[in-house]
Amino acid sequence: MAEDSEQLLASRPEERTLNGRCRWSTPTQTLQSKVVEDFRRRLKYFFMNPCEKYRARGRKPWKLMLQILKIAIITVQLVSFGLSNEMMVTFKDENLMTFRHLFLKEYKDHRLGNYALYTKADVYDHISYIIDRYINLQNLTVGNLAYDSADGKYTPLSVCQEFYRNSSIDPGNETFDIDPHIDKECISIYPVQSFDNHNSLATHVNFSLDFKRLLSVNIYLALKTINLQTVRHHELPDCYEFHIMIKFDNRAHSGKIKVKVENDARIYECRDWNVEGAYSVVILSCFISLILCMRSVINGIQLQFEFNIFFHAYYNKIVSWSDRMEFVNGWYILIIVSDTLTITGSALKIGIQTKYLTNYDVCSILLGTATMLVWVGVIRYLGFFKKYNILILTLRAAFPNVIRFCCCAAMIYLGYCFCGWIVLGPYHDKFRTLDKVTECLFSLINGDDMYATFLKMRHEGYMVWLFSRLYLYSFISLFIYMVLSLFIALITDTYETIKHNQQDKVPVSQLQAFIAECRDQPESGRYQTDEEPAACCLSPCCCFG
Repeated sequence: MAEDSEQLLASRPEERTLNGRCRWSTPTQTLQSKVVEDFRRRLKYFFMNPCEKYRARGRKPWKLMLQILKIAIITVQLVSFGLSNEMMVTFKDENLMTFRHLFLKEYKDHRLGNYALYTKADVYDHISYIIDRYINLQNLTVGNLAYDSADGKYTPLSVCQEFYRNSSIDPGNETFDIDPHIDKECISIYPVQSFDNHNSLATHVNFSLDFKRLLSVNIYLALKTINLQTVRHHELPDCYEFHIMIKFDNRAHSGKIKVKVENDARIYECRDWNVEGAYSVVILSCFISLILCMRSVINGIQLQFEFNIFFHAYYNKIVSWSDRMEFVNGWYILIIVSDTLTITGSALKIGIQTKYLTNYDVCSILLGTATMLVWVGVIRYLGFFKKYNILILTLRAAFPNVIRFCCCAAMIYLGYCFCGWIVLGPYHDKFRTLDKVTECLFSLINGDDMYATFLKMRHEGYMVWLFSRLYLYSFISLFIYMVLSLFIALITDTYETIKHNQQDKVPVSQLQAFIAECRDQPESGRYQTDEEPAACCLSPCCCFG
Protein backbone atom coordinates (compact mmCIF):
# COMPACT_ATOMS: atom_id res chain seq x y z
CA MET A 1 0.00 0.00 0.00
CA ALA A 2 2.83 2.43 0.83
CA GLU A 3 4.52 1.77 -2.54
CA ASP A 4 1.24 2.35 -4.41
CA SER A 5 0.73 5.66 -2.58
CA GLU A 6 4.25 6.81 -3.46
CA GLN A 7 3.70 5.92 -7.14
CA LEU A 8 0.39 7.84 -7.14
CA LEU A 9 2.01 10.90 -5.61
CA ALA A 10 4.85 10.73 -8.13
CA SER A 11 2.34 10.55 -11.03
CA ARG A 12 0.60 13.82 -9.92
CA PRO A 13 2.90 16.71 -10.76
CA GLU A 14 2.75 19.83 -8.65
CA GLU A 15 1.27 23.10 -10.03
CA ARG A 16 1.96 26.52 -8.53
CA THR A 17 -0.77 29.10 -8.77
CA LEU A 18 -0.40 32.89 -9.09
CA ASN A 19 -0.88 33.17 -5.31
CA GLY A 20 2.08 30.90 -4.66
CA ARG A 21 0.07 27.95 -3.28
CA CYS A 22 0.57 24.41 -4.62
CA ARG A 23 -2.03 21.93 -5.72
CA TRP A 24 -1.93 18.55 -7.41
CA SER A 25 -2.59 18.52 -11.14
CA THR A 26 -4.99 16.28 -12.97
CA PRO A 27 -4.63 15.68 -16.76
CA THR A 28 -7.20 18.46 -17.33
CA GLN A 29 -5.23 20.79 -15.10
CA THR A 30 -2.02 19.90 -16.97
CA LEU A 31 -3.71 21.01 -20.21
CA GLN A 32 -4.86 24.18 -18.51
CA SER A 33 -1.31 24.80 -17.28
CA LYS A 34 -0.05 24.52 -20.86
CA VAL A 35 -2.69 27.03 -22.00
CA VAL A 36 -1.63 29.43 -19.25
CA GLU A 37 2.03 29.12 -20.21
CA ASP A 38 1.23 29.67 -23.89
CA PHE A 39 -0.79 32.76 -23.09
CA ARG A 40 1.91 34.04 -20.74
CA ARG A 41 4.50 33.51 -23.50
CA ARG A 42 2.25 35.33 -25.95
CA LEU A 43 2.00 38.31 -23.60
CA LYS A 44 5.75 38.37 -23.06
CA TYR A 45 6.32 38.39 -26.82
CA PHE A 46 3.87 41.28 -27.21
CA PHE A 47 5.84 43.45 -24.78
CA MET A 48 9.25 42.62 -26.28
CA ASN A 49 11.20 45.32 -28.09
CA PRO A 50 11.96 44.89 -31.83
CA CYS A 51 15.43 43.46 -31.19
CA GLU A 52 14.09 40.80 -28.82
CA LYS A 53 11.29 39.94 -31.25
CA TYR A 54 13.91 39.47 -33.97
CA ARG A 55 15.86 37.05 -31.76
CA ALA A 56 12.64 35.27 -30.76
CA ARG A 57 11.14 34.69 -34.22
CA GLY A 58 13.67 35.98 -36.71
CA ARG A 59 11.26 38.61 -38.02
CA LYS A 60 13.04 41.67 -39.31
CA PRO A 61 11.96 44.87 -37.51
CA TRP A 62 10.46 46.53 -40.56
CA LYS A 63 8.51 48.99 -38.45
CA LEU A 64 11.67 50.10 -36.64
CA MET A 65 13.57 50.53 -39.91
CA LEU A 66 10.66 52.49 -41.37
CA GLN A 67 10.64 54.83 -38.36
CA ILE A 68 14.38 55.47 -38.72
CA LEU A 69 13.95 56.19 -42.45
CA LYS A 70 10.98 58.42 -41.69
CA ILE A 71 12.99 60.49 -39.19
CA ALA A 72 15.57 61.20 -41.92
CA ILE A 73 13.17 62.16 -44.72
CA ILE A 74 10.85 64.21 -42.46
CA THR A 75 13.84 66.17 -41.14
CA VAL A 76 15.09 66.80 -44.69
CA GLN A 77 11.60 67.93 -45.70
CA LEU A 78 11.38 70.27 -42.72
CA VAL A 79 14.77 71.84 -43.48
CA SER A 80 13.74 72.39 -47.11
CA PHE A 81 10.44 73.93 -46.08
CA GLY A 82 12.16 75.99 -43.38
CA LEU A 83 14.51 77.57 -45.92
CA SER A 84 11.60 78.35 -48.23
CA ASN A 85 9.57 79.74 -45.34
CA GLU A 86 12.53 81.83 -44.19
CA MET A 87 12.82 83.43 -47.64
CA MET A 88 9.09 84.19 -47.64
CA VAL A 89 9.14 85.78 -44.17
CA THR A 90 12.27 87.78 -44.93
CA PHE A 91 10.77 89.04 -48.19
CA LYS A 92 7.56 90.13 -46.45
CA ASP A 93 9.42 91.87 -43.62
CA GLU A 94 11.74 93.70 -45.99
CA ASN A 95 8.82 94.85 -48.14
CA LEU A 96 7.01 96.10 -45.04
CA MET A 97 10.07 98.14 -44.12
CA THR A 98 10.18 99.42 -47.72
CA PHE A 99 6.56 100.57 -47.51
CA ARG A 100 7.29 102.46 -44.29
CA HIS A 101 10.17 104.32 -45.91
CA LEU A 102 8.19 104.99 -49.09
CA PHE A 103 4.94 106.24 -47.57
CA LEU A 104 5.83 107.68 -44.15
CA LYS A 105 7.42 111.09 -44.38
CA GLU A 106 10.89 111.34 -42.83
CA TYR A 107 10.59 107.83 -41.42
CA LYS A 108 13.58 106.47 -39.50
CA ASP A 109 14.12 102.84 -38.52
CA HIS A 110 14.66 103.70 -34.87
CA ARG A 111 11.22 105.34 -34.76
CA LEU A 112 9.43 102.04 -35.18
CA GLY A 113 6.37 102.14 -32.91
CA ASN A 114 6.87 105.83 -32.05
CA TYR A 115 5.83 107.45 -35.31
CA ALA A 116 3.15 110.00 -34.40
CA LEU A 117 1.72 113.37 -35.46
CA TYR A 118 0.65 116.27 -33.27
CA THR A 119 -0.75 119.04 -35.53
CA LYS A 120 -3.55 119.25 -38.10
CA ALA A 121 -1.16 120.51 -40.76
CA ASP A 122 1.06 117.49 -40.25
CA VAL A 123 -1.88 115.11 -40.68
CA TYR A 124 -2.98 116.72 -43.97
CA ASP A 125 0.59 116.96 -45.16
CA HIS A 126 1.27 113.27 -44.47
CA ILE A 127 -1.92 112.12 -46.19
CA SER A 128 -1.02 114.19 -49.26
CA TYR A 129 2.53 112.82 -49.08
CA ILE A 130 1.27 109.21 -49.13
CA ILE A 131 -1.00 109.88 -52.09
CA ASP A 132 1.76 111.62 -54.03
CA ARG A 133 4.22 108.79 -53.35
CA TYR A 134 1.66 106.25 -54.49
CA ILE A 135 0.99 108.12 -57.74
CA ASN A 136 4.72 108.45 -58.51
CA LEU A 137 5.65 104.99 -57.22
CA GLN A 138 7.13 103.73 -60.49
CA ASN A 139 9.60 106.65 -60.56
CA LEU A 140 10.62 106.21 -56.92
CA THR A 141 10.99 102.56 -55.95
CA VAL A 142 14.06 100.44 -56.66
CA GLY A 143 12.02 97.25 -56.27
CA ASN A 144 9.78 95.32 -58.64
CA LEU A 145 6.61 96.95 -57.37
CA ALA A 146 3.59 97.49 -59.61
CA TYR A 147 0.01 98.66 -59.19
CA ASP A 148 -2.67 96.07 -58.66
CA SER A 149 -5.25 95.89 -61.41
CA ALA A 150 -8.71 94.47 -62.03
CA ASP A 151 -10.56 94.32 -65.36
CA GLY A 152 -7.77 96.27 -67.04
CA LYS A 153 -7.94 99.15 -64.53
CA TYR A 154 -5.64 100.02 -61.69
CA THR A 155 -6.97 99.39 -58.21
CA PRO A 156 -7.44 102.82 -56.60
CA LEU A 157 -5.97 104.07 -53.34
CA SER A 158 -8.73 104.54 -50.77
CA VAL A 159 -8.72 107.14 -47.98
CA CYS A 160 -11.33 106.38 -45.31
CA GLN A 161 -12.09 108.30 -42.15
CA GLU A 162 -14.10 107.04 -39.18
CA PHE A 163 -15.77 109.61 -36.92
CA TYR A 164 -18.60 110.08 -34.43
CA ARG A 165 -21.83 111.04 -36.17
CA ASN A 166 -22.45 114.13 -34.02
CA SER A 167 -20.48 115.69 -31.23
CA SER A 168 -20.28 118.96 -29.39
CA ILE A 169 -17.25 119.25 -27.14
CA ASP A 170 -16.29 122.30 -25.05
CA PRO A 171 -13.36 121.44 -22.75
CA GLY A 172 -13.32 125.01 -21.38
CA ASN A 173 -16.84 124.73 -20.00
CA GLU A 174 -16.42 120.98 -19.32
CA THR A 175 -19.41 120.09 -21.51
CA PHE A 176 -19.83 117.57 -24.28
CA ASP A 177 -22.59 115.94 -26.32
CA ILE A 178 -21.54 112.90 -28.37
CA ASP A 179 -23.53 110.51 -30.56
CA PRO A 180 -21.51 107.25 -30.20
CA HIS A 181 -22.64 105.98 -33.59
CA ILE A 182 -19.61 105.74 -35.91
CA ASP A 183 -19.81 106.81 -39.55
CA LYS A 184 -17.31 105.98 -42.27
CA GLU A 185 -16.49 108.10 -45.32
CA CYS A 186 -14.14 107.04 -48.13
CA ILE A 187 -12.70 108.52 -51.31
CA SER A 188 -10.87 106.70 -54.11
CA ILE A 189 -7.82 108.06 -55.90
CA TYR A 190 -6.44 106.54 -59.10
CA PRO A 191 -2.79 106.90 -60.15
CA VAL A 192 -3.54 109.84 -62.47
CA GLN A 193 -3.96 112.66 -59.95
CA SER A 194 -1.43 114.64 -57.90
CA PHE A 195 -1.52 116.60 -54.65
CA ASP A 196 0.94 119.13 -53.33
CA ASN A 197 -0.47 120.06 -49.91
CA HIS A 198 -3.49 119.71 -47.66
CA ASN A 199 -5.34 122.55 -49.41
CA SER A 200 -5.30 120.71 -52.74
CA LEU A 201 -6.36 117.54 -50.94
CA ALA A 202 -9.44 119.22 -49.47
CA THR A 203 -10.20 121.20 -52.64
CA HIS A 204 -9.89 118.56 -55.33
CA VAL A 205 -11.48 115.60 -53.58
CA ASN A 206 -13.70 117.40 -51.09
CA PHE A 207 -12.03 115.68 -48.15
CA SER A 208 -11.77 117.37 -44.78
CA LEU A 209 -11.26 116.16 -41.22
CA ASP A 210 -13.11 117.16 -38.07
CA PHE A 211 -10.50 116.29 -35.46
CA LYS A 212 -12.92 116.59 -32.55
CA ARG A 213 -15.03 113.78 -33.97
CA LEU A 214 -12.26 111.92 -35.81
CA LEU A 215 -11.41 108.38 -34.66
CA SER A 216 -9.05 107.24 -37.40
CA VAL A 217 -7.97 107.76 -40.99
CA ASN A 218 -7.15 104.55 -42.87
CA ILE A 219 -5.42 104.56 -46.26
CA TYR A 220 -5.70 101.34 -48.28
CA LEU A 221 -3.60 100.49 -51.33
CA ALA A 222 -2.58 97.31 -53.15
CA LEU A 223 0.71 96.55 -54.90
CA LYS A 224 2.18 93.55 -56.70
CA THR A 225 5.70 92.15 -56.83
CA ILE A 226 7.64 88.94 -57.52
CA ASN A 227 10.06 87.22 -55.15
CA LEU A 228 12.96 86.29 -57.42
CA GLN A 229 15.30 84.93 -54.75
CA THR A 230 13.65 81.49 -54.94
CA VAL A 231 15.22 81.05 -58.40
CA ARG A 232 18.62 80.56 -56.75
CA HIS A 233 17.19 77.56 -54.91
CA HIS A 234 15.71 76.05 -58.09
CA GLU A 235 12.16 76.88 -57.07
CA LEU A 236 9.46 78.73 -58.94
CA PRO A 237 9.32 82.48 -58.20
CA ASP A 238 6.51 83.51 -55.87
CA CYS A 239 4.12 86.26 -56.91
CA TYR A 240 2.87 88.51 -54.10
CA GLU A 241 -0.03 90.87 -53.74
CA PHE A 242 0.42 93.29 -50.85
CA HIS A 243 -2.65 94.87 -49.28
CA ILE A 244 -1.29 97.80 -47.30
CA MET A 245 -3.13 99.80 -44.65
CA ILE A 246 -1.68 103.01 -43.23
CA LYS A 247 -3.61 103.92 -40.09
CA PHE A 248 -3.76 107.32 -38.36
CA ASP A 249 -5.14 106.40 -34.93
CA ASN A 250 -6.91 109.18 -33.00
CA ARG A 251 -9.18 107.08 -30.79
CA ALA A 252 -7.55 108.33 -27.58
CA HIS A 253 -8.07 112.01 -28.55
CA SER A 254 -4.97 112.79 -26.53
CA GLY A 255 -3.40 115.16 -29.06
CA LYS A 256 -1.14 112.38 -30.35
CA ILE A 257 -2.15 110.59 -33.57
CA LYS A 258 -0.24 107.32 -33.89
CA VAL A 259 0.69 106.22 -37.40
CA LYS A 260 1.43 102.62 -38.30
CA VAL A 261 1.70 100.54 -41.46
CA GLU A 262 0.14 97.08 -41.67
CA ASN A 263 0.72 94.68 -44.51
CA ASP A 264 -1.26 91.61 -45.59
CA ALA A 265 0.61 89.57 -48.21
CA ARG A 266 -1.13 87.10 -50.51
CA ILE A 267 0.81 84.68 -52.68
CA TYR A 268 -0.93 83.97 -55.97
CA GLU A 269 -0.53 82.95 -59.62
CA CYS A 270 2.95 82.05 -60.94
CA ARG A 271 1.51 78.56 -61.10
CA ASP A 272 3.20 75.45 -62.43
CA TRP A 273 2.28 71.80 -62.18
CA ASN A 274 5.77 70.52 -61.38
CA VAL A 275 5.90 69.28 -57.78
CA GLU A 276 8.96 67.77 -56.15
CA GLY A 277 8.63 64.03 -55.64
CA ALA A 278 10.13 64.17 -52.15
CA TYR A 279 6.80 65.10 -50.60
CA SER A 280 5.10 62.12 -52.22
CA VAL A 281 7.75 59.84 -50.67
CA VAL A 282 7.15 61.42 -47.27
CA ILE A 283 3.38 60.98 -47.55
CA LEU A 284 3.76 57.35 -48.66
CA SER A 285 6.17 56.41 -45.85
CA CYS A 286 4.04 58.16 -43.23
CA PHE A 287 0.90 56.46 -44.54
CA ILE A 288 2.54 53.02 -44.28
CA SER A 289 3.78 53.88 -40.77
CA LEU A 290 0.29 55.06 -39.83
CA ILE A 291 -1.29 51.78 -40.97
CA LEU A 292 1.29 49.63 -39.16
CA CYS A 293 1.01 51.55 -35.91
CA MET A 294 -2.80 51.55 -35.99
CA ARG A 295 -2.71 47.78 -36.51
CA SER A 296 -0.39 47.41 -33.50
CA VAL A 297 -2.68 49.57 -31.35
CA ILE A 298 -5.73 47.53 -32.39
CA ASN A 299 -3.89 44.27 -31.65
CA GLY A 300 -2.92 45.61 -28.23
CA ILE A 301 -6.52 46.55 -27.42
CA GLN A 302 -7.75 43.11 -28.49
CA LEU A 303 -5.07 41.40 -26.38
CA GLN A 304 -6.06 43.59 -23.44
CA PHE A 305 -9.64 42.33 -23.63
CA GLU A 306 -8.41 38.74 -23.88
CA PHE A 307 -6.16 39.20 -20.84
CA ASN A 308 -9.03 40.70 -18.84
CA ILE A 309 -11.30 37.74 -19.60
CA PHE A 310 -8.47 35.24 -19.09
CA PHE A 311 -7.47 36.67 -15.71
CA HIS A 312 -11.05 36.69 -14.50
CA ALA A 313 -11.61 33.10 -15.68
CA TYR A 314 -8.44 31.57 -14.23
CA TYR A 315 -7.84 33.66 -11.12
CA ASN A 316 -11.24 35.24 -10.52
CA LYS A 317 -9.65 38.69 -10.32
CA ILE A 318 -10.40 42.00 -11.98
CA VAL A 319 -7.57 43.57 -13.97
CA SER A 320 -6.90 47.16 -12.92
CA TRP A 321 -7.15 50.00 -15.44
CA SER A 322 -3.45 50.76 -15.05
CA ASP A 323 -2.63 47.20 -16.16
CA ARG A 324 -5.10 47.38 -19.02
CA MET A 325 -3.63 50.67 -20.25
CA GLU A 326 -0.20 49.04 -20.53
CA PHE A 327 -1.50 47.28 -23.64
CA VAL A 328 -2.04 50.66 -25.31
CA ASN A 329 1.42 51.70 -26.43
CA GLY A 330 1.71 55.46 -26.02
CA TRP A 331 4.61 55.59 -28.47
CA TYR A 332 2.37 54.23 -31.21
CA ILE A 333 -0.21 56.91 -30.41
CA LEU A 334 2.57 59.50 -30.66
CA ILE A 335 3.64 58.11 -34.05
CA ILE A 336 0.03 58.07 -35.30
CA VAL A 337 -0.41 61.74 -34.37
CA SER A 338 2.94 62.60 -35.93
CA ASP A 339 2.12 60.74 -39.16
CA THR A 340 -1.28 62.42 -39.42
CA LEU A 341 0.27 65.87 -38.98
CA THR A 342 3.05 65.08 -41.47
CA ILE A 343 0.64 63.83 -44.15
CA THR A 344 -1.58 66.90 -43.73
CA GLY A 345 1.39 69.29 -43.67
CA SER A 346 2.99 67.66 -46.72
CA ALA A 347 -0.29 67.95 -48.63
CA LEU A 348 -0.45 71.65 -47.73
CA LYS A 349 3.17 72.09 -48.85
CA ILE A 350 2.30 70.59 -52.24
CA GLY A 351 -0.56 73.08 -52.45
CA ILE A 352 1.86 75.90 -51.58
CA GLN A 353 4.33 74.78 -54.23
CA THR A 354 1.61 74.78 -56.89
CA LYS A 355 0.44 78.18 -55.57
CA TYR A 356 -3.09 76.93 -54.89
CA LEU A 357 -2.55 77.48 -51.16
CA THR A 358 -0.62 80.21 -49.38
CA ASN A 359 -1.12 79.41 -45.70
CA TYR A 360 2.49 79.03 -44.61
CA ASP A 361 1.57 79.39 -40.93
CA VAL A 362 -0.68 76.31 -40.76
CA CYS A 363 1.81 74.28 -42.78
CA SER A 364 4.65 75.38 -40.51
CA ILE A 365 2.73 74.40 -37.37
CA LEU A 366 1.84 70.98 -38.77
CA LEU A 367 5.30 70.09 -40.08
CA GLY A 368 7.11 71.60 -37.09
CA THR A 369 4.96 69.75 -34.55
CA ALA A 370 5.23 66.50 -36.51
CA THR A 371 9.03 66.71 -36.67
CA MET A 372 9.20 67.51 -32.95
CA LEU A 373 7.09 64.43 -32.13
CA VAL A 374 9.22 62.26 -34.44
CA TRP A 375 12.40 63.27 -32.65
CA VAL A 376 10.75 62.87 -29.24
CA GLY A 377 9.86 59.34 -30.37
CA VAL A 378 13.59 58.57 -30.65
CA ILE A 379 13.55 58.30 -26.85
CA ARG A 380 11.58 55.08 -27.28
CA TYR A 381 14.49 53.42 -29.05
CA LEU A 382 16.94 54.68 -26.44
CA GLY A 383 14.65 53.02 -23.90
CA PHE A 384 15.75 49.62 -25.23
CA PHE A 385 18.93 50.21 -23.22
CA LYS A 386 18.42 49.83 -19.47
CA LYS A 387 20.39 52.94 -18.52
CA TYR A 388 18.17 55.12 -20.70
CA ASN A 389 14.94 53.30 -19.97
CA ILE A 390 14.80 54.70 -16.43
CA LEU A 391 14.14 58.19 -17.86
CA ILE A 392 11.08 56.96 -19.78
CA LEU A 393 9.76 55.00 -16.81
CA THR A 394 10.22 58.00 -14.51
CA LEU A 395 8.39 60.37 -16.88
CA ARG A 396 5.53 57.92 -17.30
CA ALA A 397 5.17 57.18 -13.60
CA ALA A 398 5.48 60.81 -12.48
CA PHE A 399 3.13 62.26 -15.11
CA PRO A 400 -0.21 61.77 -13.23
CA ASN A 401 1.13 63.27 -9.98
CA VAL A 402 2.78 66.14 -11.86
CA ILE A 403 -0.48 67.01 -13.64
CA ARG A 404 -2.43 67.03 -10.37
CA PHE A 405 0.25 69.16 -8.70
CA CYS A 406 0.30 71.65 -11.62
CA CYS A 407 -3.48 72.04 -11.46
CA CYS A 408 -3.27 73.07 -7.80
CA ALA A 409 -0.31 75.40 -8.39
CA ALA A 410 -2.12 76.98 -11.38
CA MET A 411 -4.89 78.22 -9.10
CA ILE A 412 -2.40 80.16 -6.97
CA TYR A 413 -0.57 81.37 -10.09
CA LEU A 414 -3.77 82.72 -11.70
CA GLY A 415 -4.65 84.50 -8.46
CA TYR A 416 -1.33 86.34 -8.53
CA CYS A 417 -1.79 87.12 -12.23
CA PHE A 418 -5.17 88.79 -11.77
CA CYS A 419 -4.00 90.67 -8.67
CA GLY A 420 -0.85 91.97 -10.35
CA TRP A 421 -2.74 93.00 -13.48
CA ILE A 422 -5.30 95.07 -11.56
CA VAL A 423 -3.01 96.66 -8.95
CA LEU A 424 0.36 97.04 -10.68
CA GLY A 425 -0.83 97.34 -14.29
CA PRO A 426 -1.21 101.15 -14.27
CA TYR A 427 2.30 101.60 -12.83
CA HIS A 428 4.42 98.87 -14.42
CA ASP A 429 4.88 98.01 -18.11
CA LYS A 430 5.30 94.31 -17.39
CA PHE A 431 1.89 94.15 -15.70
CA ARG A 432 0.03 96.32 -18.24
CA THR A 433 -1.92 93.44 -19.84
CA LEU A 434 -2.91 90.01 -18.56
CA ASP A 435 -0.70 88.14 -21.03
CA LYS A 436 2.29 90.29 -20.02
CA VAL A 437 1.62 89.48 -16.37
CA THR A 438 1.68 85.73 -17.00
CA GLU A 439 4.93 86.04 -18.95
CA CYS A 440 6.52 88.27 -16.31
CA LEU A 441 5.63 85.97 -13.40
CA PHE A 442 6.79 82.88 -15.29
CA SER A 443 10.10 84.63 -15.94
CA LEU A 444 10.39 85.43 -12.23
CA ILE A 445 9.89 81.77 -11.35
CA ASN A 446 12.89 80.96 -13.54
CA GLY A 447 14.96 83.74 -11.97
CA ASP A 448 14.95 86.02 -15.03
CA ASP A 449 14.95 89.82 -14.88
CA MET A 450 14.16 90.02 -11.15
CA TYR A 451 16.07 93.21 -10.36
CA ALA A 452 14.59 95.10 -13.33
CA THR A 453 11.07 94.16 -12.21
CA PHE A 454 11.74 95.54 -8.71
CA LEU A 455 13.54 98.61 -10.04
CA LYS A 456 10.71 99.94 -12.21
CA MET A 457 8.43 100.37 -9.17
CA ARG A 458 10.76 102.65 -7.18
CA HIS A 459 9.30 106.00 -8.28
CA GLU A 460 5.62 105.30 -7.65
CA GLY A 461 3.45 106.19 -4.67
CA TYR A 462 4.41 104.77 -1.29
CA MET A 463 1.28 102.59 -1.00
CA VAL A 464 1.71 101.02 -4.45
CA TRP A 465 5.44 100.63 -3.87
CA LEU A 466 4.85 98.81 -0.56
CA PHE A 467 2.21 96.56 -2.12
CA SER A 468 4.51 95.72 -5.03
CA ARG A 469 7.22 94.61 -2.60
CA LEU A 470 4.87 92.40 -0.61
CA TYR A 471 3.42 91.02 -3.85
CA LEU A 472 6.76 90.21 -5.51
CA TYR A 473 8.50 88.89 -2.38
CA SER A 474 5.59 86.60 -1.50
CA PHE A 475 5.25 85.31 -5.07
CA ILE A 476 8.97 84.60 -5.49
CA SER A 477 9.25 82.96 -2.07
CA LEU A 478 6.17 80.82 -2.57
CA PHE A 479 6.91 79.57 -6.09
CA ILE A 480 10.69 79.32 -6.13
CA TYR A 481 11.30 77.98 -2.63
CA MET A 482 8.13 75.92 -2.13
CA VAL A 483 6.19 75.11 -5.29
CA LEU A 484 9.22 74.54 -7.50
CA SER A 485 10.96 72.51 -4.80
CA LEU A 486 7.90 70.30 -4.33
CA PHE A 487 7.66 69.85 -8.09
CA ILE A 488 11.25 68.63 -8.24
CA ALA A 489 10.68 66.41 -5.20
CA LEU A 490 7.79 64.64 -6.96
CA ILE A 491 9.97 63.68 -9.88
CA THR A 492 12.95 62.79 -7.68
CA ASP A 493 10.81 60.52 -5.49
CA THR A 494 9.42 58.74 -8.54
CA TYR A 495 12.95 58.34 -9.92
CA GLU A 496 14.19 56.75 -6.69
CA THR A 497 11.21 54.37 -6.64
CA ILE A 498 11.77 53.27 -10.24
CA LYS A 499 15.51 52.90 -9.64
CA HIS A 500 14.88 50.76 -6.55
CA ASN A 501 12.42 48.52 -8.40
CA GLN A 502 14.85 48.06 -11.28
CA GLN A 503 17.71 47.10 -8.98
CA ASP A 504 15.60 44.63 -7.02
CA LYS A 505 13.65 43.53 -10.14
CA VAL A 506 10.37 43.91 -8.30
CA PRO A 507 7.25 43.62 -10.53
CA VAL A 508 5.03 46.61 -9.89
CA SER A 509 1.75 45.28 -11.32
CA GLN A 510 -0.28 42.11 -11.68
CA LEU A 511 0.43 42.06 -15.41
CA GLN A 512 4.19 42.29 -14.92
CA ALA A 513 4.11 39.69 -12.17
CA PHE A 514 2.15 37.33 -14.44
CA ILE A 515 4.55 37.81 -17.36
CA ALA A 516 7.62 37.52 -15.10
CA GLU A 517 6.76 33.85 -14.40
CA CYS A 518 7.62 33.07 -18.03
CA ARG A 519 11.28 32.06 -17.99
CA ASP A 520 11.60 31.45 -21.75
CA GLN A 521 14.26 33.70 -23.27
CA PRO A 522 13.93 35.10 -26.81
CA GLU A 523 16.67 32.69 -28.01
CA SER A 524 14.90 29.64 -26.56
CA GLY A 525 12.97 28.87 -29.75
CA ARG A 526 9.67 28.73 -27.85
CA TYR A 527 8.33 31.82 -29.67
CA GLN A 528 8.51 30.47 -33.22
CA THR A 529 4.71 30.07 -33.43
CA ASP A 530 2.12 32.50 -32.13
CA GLU A 531 -0.05 29.99 -30.32
CA GLU A 532 -3.55 31.15 -29.48
CA PRO A 533 -5.00 30.08 -26.12
CA ALA A 534 -7.52 27.29 -26.26
CA ALA A 535 -11.12 28.40 -26.60
CA CYS A 536 -12.12 26.90 -23.26
CA CYS A 537 -9.52 28.93 -21.38
CA LEU A 538 -11.83 31.91 -21.47
CA SER A 539 -14.63 30.03 -19.76
CA PRO A 540 -14.45 29.31 -16.02
CA CYS A 541 -16.74 26.27 -16.29
CA CYS A 542 -14.11 24.28 -18.23
CA CYS A 543 -11.04 25.70 -16.53
CA PHE A 544 -11.80 24.38 -13.09
CA GLY A 545 -13.95 21.38 -13.93
